[in-house]
Amino acid sequence: MSVAIRVIPCLDVHDGRVVKGVNFRDLRDAGDPVELAALYGREGGDEVTFLDISASREGRETTRDVVRRTAETVFIPLTVGGGVSSVEDVDALLRTGADKVSINTAAIRRPEVIREITERFGNQVLVLSVDARREAGMPSGYGVTTHGGTTSAGIDALDWARQGVDLGAGEILLNSMDADGTTTGFDLQMLADVRRVVDVPLIASGGAGTVRHFVEAADAGADALLAASVFHFGTLSVGEVKDALAAAGHVVRRA
Repeated sequence: MSVAIRVIPCLDVHDGRVVKGVNFRDLRDAGDPVELAALYGREGGDEVTFLDISASREGRETTRDVVRRTAETVFIPLTVGGGVSSVEDVDALLRTGADKVSINTAAIRRPEVIREITERFGNQVLVLSVDARREAGMPSGYGVTTHGGTTSAGIDALDWARQGVDLGAGEILLNSMDADGTTTGFDLQMLADVRRVVDVPLIASGGAGTVRHFVEAADAGADALLAASVFHFGTLSVGEVKDALAAAGHVVRRA
């Protein structure tokens, strides 16, 4: 039987509130993270992802409190990212109530941390977040970025995704920084290209605006579909997305 396509609302948390912008700029308040997570749980979201976009230690502590309160009231898996750089960070988040953690910049700085985390906790807990955009001069045409897509890491995105899986990452979260917050559609070519080089679950992120966009991303090879703005501001519901996926022949889980 086919594996169900997962629909994952993403909560960008800053100072204890959910925010959303375009390419991580011009942030708007989108609500209380615990309330939104509970709503998405009721709507049939398969998971909820928290991304702490506050760089300070205070921001991470705030996010841990949010995760703790959410885990007490929402009974779907929680993935938490932002400021994760060590085995100790992962341990703290799992103890707080996270089911999985997402790592990004710290893995670029020191790739070995991927292996350290997965050897300790298993690869099912680690999602490698790849912020990629089209970049001339890269062999694949895609480069890895940091700082909200503004800074090139000088790494080919396909090579990095492949390396991350070789080191033990259990999933790849592919963020199209060109499409982030635009609601003009996922980067289908990038998705298909990454799909060809990794054999772990692939999460599509960046650009969702209509139910058709979700279907197209699933058709392109995504195992899970992550979005923020369209859910937070009421453009679409999780149920509407799942209805469209099911109508297109994809297996989905119902609430």
